[in-house]
Amino acid sequence: MAGSCRPGRPRRMLHLARDATLAAPPSDPRPALLVIDQPALAELAKLTLAQGNFVCHRAPTAARAIDLLATLQPRLVVLDLELEGVNGARILPRIAASGAANPSIAVLALTCRGDLPTKLRAFAAGIDDIISVPFAPEEMLARALALARRTAPGLVAFQRIIRLGDLEIDTLARTVRAGGTILHLAPLQQSLLFLLAANAGRVITRDEILDALWGSDYVADSNVVDRHVRNLRTQLGDDWRTPRFIATVPGRGYRFIPPLERPTPSARFDAATDQPRNPHRPQHSDEPER
Repeated sequence: MAGSCRPGRPRRMLHLARDATLAAPPSDPRPALLVIDQPALAELAKLTLAQGNFVCHRAPTAARAIDLLATLQPRLVVLDLELEGVNGARILPRIAASGAANPSIAVLALTCRGDLPTKLRAFAAGIDDIISVPFAPEEMLARALALARRTAPGLVAFQRIIRLGDLEIDTLARTVRAGGTILHLAPLQQSLLFLLAANAGRVITRDEILDALWGSDYVADSNVVDRHVRNLRTQLGDDWRTPRFIATVPGRGYRFIPPLERPTPSARFDAATDQPRNPHRPQHSDEPER
């Protein structure tokens, strides 16, 4: 997103109703087109929508989105209204033209501007719903599923469990199972874990984390991201020196370790003593946590 307005505090995640009706995923997943230029934001949307059985394809530019509309025939288009160098709303007529052959298509717009005129102009241009960035993943999923029910009535699938190796995220109960331990995370901690996991294997910078969870105009303390990552690591029982989940990339940011790259618990030994590391021992590093 080229420009944005950030609220002064992180967005809280919304709870999906605990008695919500869940259905088995249909045999044919729903294609979705993500017209989003920011990679971290696109991956967060992709992982979020996967829980609603959407299979997402990303178009980082308006030109690529127009090319994919005809071949993909998406059920849902997630459109960033502040695409780099272009007003995302300009491709809405092409989406509408595509809808003549695909009447079940729906458009969920993303905007960093939460003011009423922006929303009214977007609705007048033809979107079906709009959500402000930063967004709570649960809210995006709830809105996408509501659009799916509206355009194709019937039972909509919702997969509540995200499995990442031995880490399981229950989006409905808002719990995380790490190994044999069940953790109850605060809303911001779960949003941070969701963002990092969505970008597994990729370095995500502190600025990208701020943009996704606070919004790009938020003036934060220099170490606010590091503090929240440290708190999340504590909850996960993750030793930052030999991490299993979240690795620090000095001078760049953080990287969520894909399941196949994770060391087994038995391999986490101190190189000097050949004894298991003690997470409560004082930390010594070239780049200590801030």
